[in-house]
Amino acid sequence: MSAEDRRWTDRGQAIGHGVTWLARWSARLALVAIGFWLLWTLIGRLWVVVMPVLLGLLITTVLWPPARWLRGRGVPPALAATVVVVGGLAVLGGVVALISTSIASGVPQIADSATQALQQARDWLSGPPLNLREGQLDRMLQQGVDQLQSSVGSIANGLLTGVGTVTSGIVTGVLALLLAFLFVKDGPRFTPWLRGVIGQRAGGHVTVVLERTWTTLGDFIRTQAIVSLVDAVLIGLGLVVLGVPLAVPLAALTFLGGFVPIVGAFVAGALAVLVALVSNGLTTAVIMLVIVVVVQQVEGNVLQPVLQSRSLSLHAAVVLLAVTAGSSLYGIAGAFLAVPVVSAAAVVLRYLGEVADKRTAVVEGPGEEPRPADGS
Repeated sequence: MSAEDRRWTDRGQAIGHGVTWLARWSARLALVAIGFWLLWTLIGRLWVVVMPVLLGLLITTVLWPPARWLRGRGVPPALAATVVVVGGLAVLGGVVALISTSIASGVPQIADSATQALQQARDWLSGPPLNLREGQLDRMLQQGVDQLQSSVGSIANGLLTGVGTVTSGIVTGVLALLLAFLFVKDGPRFTPWLRGVIGQRAGGHVTVVLERTWTTLGDFIRTQAIVSLVDAVLIGLGLVVLGVPLAVPLAALTFLGGFVPIVGAFVAGALAVLVALVSNGLTTAVIMLVIVVVVQQVEGNVLQPVLQSRSLSLHAAVVLLAVTAGSSLYGIAGAFLAVPVVSAAAVVLRYLGEVADKRTAVVEGPGEEPRPADGS
């Protein structure tokens, strides 16, 4: 029994001491919770600024390795940043051009297949068991046209909303690209400047945390690229084996869509199934749908959580919960940024744990090395 425990000879005093300790820590936790709530509210109000900064940091993790290589060979920082940004845009433009060219070359074949499919559908409707006459088919088509015309107002509003969202996304992307250029050019000067502002002692801790967070962001991007590549290869092989046209551009779209959680994979898979339906018929489309669903389920529930949990030192359940919470709070952007944000928070918590372990070390005697207070 320690000296502090021996002081409390009265049961009431011991209980009062425990209640006091609990109240003191409850007040501290309440203040910490209020601080987190204020920070969360501030981020929500400034999301239009926070979002481009986060995207710019993720883009910088991709551009920094070649920029560092150029700078190591004597290229000025501004020129190195310009080269890697322009080169990245050129690579992205080349991929888009490849996809566009492949789609343009395959459109006539798909159009012919679509015409045949529509004629087969018309023949099936006019035959048994439906036996619809030409007039009935025409009335059904006219009803569809009338319904479409009556809904033109809501469709127009939806299009305007979509245009506004796309415009906002373009502005955010351009701003993120400009920030990435500045981060690549001036990034190494940030931590020395920060240490000069907040002091060497606090600056040393912040620098370590920022460097570890930067490494975590790079691991996240590399892991996401591996997962997207696996998706693209498996779905592309399925398209090739089934003889579906536009296999290469659809595989490329699957790879790019893998960087947009939930929606990207869904849209890419839907396009693959739609092209299979139009060009090869219902049976091929069903097989393609099964392939897409199996690949995406394995990717979303097994491959991505396992790889990210290993590279980011997070449990697979934490990754799944982070994506779920991020998508429910901030939609697509939240789903994409949830894992790196949680990983950064985990980096901070681990470093705080290391600092706490060092500060709880005790010294047995003069000249002896510190050891943990638990005696291990």
